[in-house]
Amino acid sequence: MSATGVVSSCSCLRPGVRLLKTGMQKRSSFSLHTAARCAAREYYEVLVLGGGAGGIAMSARMKRKVGAGNVAVVEPSKTHYYQPLWTLVGGGAKKLATSARPTGSVMPTGVEWIKSRVTALDPDKNCVWLENDTKISYKYLIIALGISLHYEKIKGLPEGFNHPKIGSNYSVHTVEKTWKALQDFKEGNAIFTFPNTPVKCAGAPQKIMYLSEAYWRKTGKRSKANVMFNTSLGVIFGVKKYADALLEIVKERNITVNYKRNLIEVRADKQEAVFENLDKPGVTEVHQYEMLHVTPPMGPPDVLINSPVSDAIGWVDVDKETLQHKKFPNVFGIGDCTNLPTSKTAAAVAAQSGVLDKTISLVMKNQLPTKKYDGYTSCPLVTGYNKVILAEFDYNAQPLETFPIDQSKERVTMYHMKADMMPFLYWNALLKGYWGGPAPVRKLMHLGLK
Repeated sequence: MSATGVVSSCSCLRPGVRLLKTGMQKRSSFSLHTAARCAAREYYEVLVLGGGAGGIAMSARMKRKVGAGNVAVVEPSKTHYYQPLWTLVGGGAKKLATSARPTGSVMPTGVEWIKSRVTALDPDKNCVWLENDTKISYKYLIIALGISLHYEKIKGLPEGFNHPKIGSNYSVHTVEKTWKALQDFKEGNAIFTFPNTPVKCAGAPQKIMYLSEAYWRKTGKRSKANVMFNTSLGVIFGVKKYADALLEIVKERNITVNYKRNLIEVRADKQEAVFENLDKPGVTEVHQYEMLHVTPPMGPPDVLINSPVSDAIGWVDVDKETLQHKKFPNVFGIGDCTNLPTSKTAAAVAAQSGVLDKTISLVMKNQLPTKKYDGYTSCPLVTGYNKVILAEFDYNAQPLETFPIDQSKERVTMYHMKADMMPFLYWNALLKGYWGGPAPVRKLMHLGLK
């Protein structure tokens, strides 16, 4: 049955006016009866919001727990992307098509795919609202809505992408423009940016810089390129062990790092980028560029801002160890949309999925969660076309490494893991609910050393 099929006896069409939460629209009985459409069903034991990595992984796990017919995923997108591959797409090492699969092909068999968008959450009444005033109720809710890109917060964007010399690996619409700008480079400044907001994969803004620098060395253009990393942060990376290694690389490759610089405007017609000096509010710098890679400001999805499930900023407010909501015990969060104090990466989602699976299992049995998430995340820092520093760390920004080697060293093996093994694990293990991060591998590795 279609996820948007009309049900004749629909309990969500009740007369009167509803006010779910502050700021939400009031709905008249007339508008409800004339405009509302219900999904194939109005209630699911487990409702998952979002069909990205966290949403699909958890729906696969919940299918095994409560049965496919009792699980639904709300996701409007027809295509599912393995976004960690876009670093290599922007660098010309992979094709964009290899990162994409139809959403239907990754949705667990038998799980209801509701092809709609969430417009409001009402955890007090255990329901959510979708487009067309459709109401879906649940027993357990998993929020996996990801993170939103905000190019529009930079003056001159996104329309500036219509000009050459500018790209961004963070959007399916602009990642191939990065590769074009890289190829077309002639002479001048090559600027790579990091915004003054949380971002997904905090290493990605500089990964493309290292690939670009390597490409220009290979093609004989390096002497004509002034490579610049303009970051809003005060450090090149948040974990000292890996930051020290990266600083050696930028020194060796003659890359300029400008700290506390936030991109606020792009004048694409003039090939100018305007940065605010965060140490001197109001003071700006204008740089001419021959190539510009933009990492956009990011934030929580609009539906989560001022939502009862979110903190003051708009991130889903969950316990950092169990991923259970701090106020609503039948609500859970995973991935980029949460306020977990760790980097937002697919590797973090993998580790979180294993913990959340255990948490929900115990909650379903009216028991307290015992499995604890330690903040594990991973960032394969691509430093060339065959080199990677594999950064792995916890909530305390302390290394939490899988392999019994010094992972702050550039390694060819880690590049192949990033480029070849991780995509395989993603499609065939994580999305199928079988991969909960490298913790078991790490344990076996270190037991073997004893």
